[in-house]
Amino acid sequence: MTTLPDLDSEVLAAFHAYEGALAENDLTALDDAFVPGANAIRGDAAGLLVGHAQIQAFRNRRGGATQRTVREVHGRMLGSEHAVIVSVNEPQQGGTGLVTQVWGRCADGRWRILAAQVAAPPAAADPRIWRLVGFPLIPPSGTGALAGHSVAVKDVFEVAGFPVGAGNPAVLAEARPAAAHAAAVRVLLDAGAEVRGIARTDEFAYSIVGANAHYGTPPNSRAPHRLPGGSSSGPASAVALGQASIGLGTDTAGSIRVPASYQGLWGLRSTHGLVDRTGMAPLAPGFDAVGWLARDARTLALAAQASLPPRGAAGSADDRYALCPALLETVQPEVRAAFTERLAGWIGTGALPTPALVDLPDPTETFEAFRVAQGAEAWQSHGTWIREHPGALGPDVAARFAWASTITADEAAAARTALARARAQIDAALGDSTLLSPTTPTPAPLLSADAAALDAARAATITLTCLAPITGRPALSVPLLHAEGVPVGLSLLGLRDTDLDLIARASALADTDAEADTDPR
Repeated sequence: MTTLPDLDSEVLAAFHAYEGALAENDLTALDDAFVPGANAIRGDAAGLLVGHAQIQAFRNRRGGATQRTVREVHGRMLGSEHAVIVSVNEPQQGGTGLVTQVWGRCADGRWRILAAQVAAPPAAADPRIWRLVGFPLIPPSGTGALAGHSVAVKDVFEVAGFPVGAGNPAVLAEARPAAAHAAAVRVLLDAGAEVRGIARTDEFAYSIVGANAHYGTPPNSRAPHRLPGGSSSGPASAVALGQASIGLGTDTAGSIRVPASYQGLWGLRSTHGLVDRTGMAPLAPGFDAVGWLARDARTLALAAQASLPPRGAAGSADDRYALCPALLETVQPEVRAAFTERLAGWIGTGALPTPALVDLPDPTETFEAFRVAQGAEAWQSHGTWIREHPGALGPDVAARFAWASTITADEAAAARTALARARAQIDAALGDSTLLSPTTPTPAPLLSADAAALDAARAATITLTCLAPITGRPALSVPLLHAEGVPVGLSLLGLRDTDLDLIARASALADTDAEADTDPR
């Protein structure tokens, strides 16, 4: 190992102690190596962690660092109390990594890390995001508006020559290669897009968290200490990281819109039944819909336009909007404040007409009916396979299916009746208006959140997102809100068959904000 000697011996010893703690995954020593409080910073390709608590949560969850050998250490003293160290390492699996650290002497005389930037060897593909990836995996089959765009396909759509894994290794092991592309994949290829790869999903798409017990949790580049959202987690992370320009996914209870909200993306759930679902593995067919994720409105509109039949591409709604006060009561105060402030700004400038206040069915009762009806359909879709493969599911999805297996025919029928009534009430209240709300009631949950906290977040989130599957209306998440320093989506629930019009109106609102940001006054 080469070491430049221009370092205090104590800080050099602290550096080597830190590397030893990494090799042993000694969490206590690693936590102690960073300065306490809010001043610690750690960055890597997945994003920036700010504050000791975020760094600690990241370390506790990742299960140990890749083993590496330090080959070079170069340093400079920055006065008597600070030092910068740049080290070159060779990970066990090959390649070369680079770590830059700023160390400071604390009040107790100990040297600790103030800031660290970790550059790992470039990976061919992140297996948390991708099941398969190519350059491209499938080339375009036509030319058109999507030429030059790449698609991350959620692992529930058939891609010719490859099996569907649905986020589960046992499913993948038994599946046969698809004979043809799913309809939703084919139309994108015909419009000139390439398939970059097949991206991860939560098991059977029966989750909105984004964590997969078998393949790991895709990164959230906009909030590295938080979950990415699911079940279209892989496509969302791929798009957010710039590894694809379009994410093709599904949305049953919010699986497009939730990761869009958490990762600062545009995400559209299409009108139910409007996009051909041939070649798509179901979860709950009465609620499943195709959708897309993108980093900007124009790309999302191009993907939707290539995929929608004429009635969805050409339909439009009146320029009327609605708010439901009862829904906003379910939203975290900071998110609610960001939402109401954003609306007030639009109304004040005339960009948005004053929304009408509407009464919708009780949110808690609506959520419970949806949960039962969705669970009954999910068990009908996959119950036989699950019974034949005990132990094949991760704990959270297994618990959800175990509960779904207990739903009786009478309970399912009662839930469907309640949802039919709720749909009629929602349609009567909204008419041609577009319902505005936050997409999710909170920002993305922390990676360190326990099962009880995640269950509570899931219930609160689906209370908002279930209105689209209940009514079959298109719903769009737009990255226009922030809370706790991270993204939260603004939701527009539109009139059926007006999918492109919904994107256009949301884009106009976003453009209003952009113009205000650049106004020199």
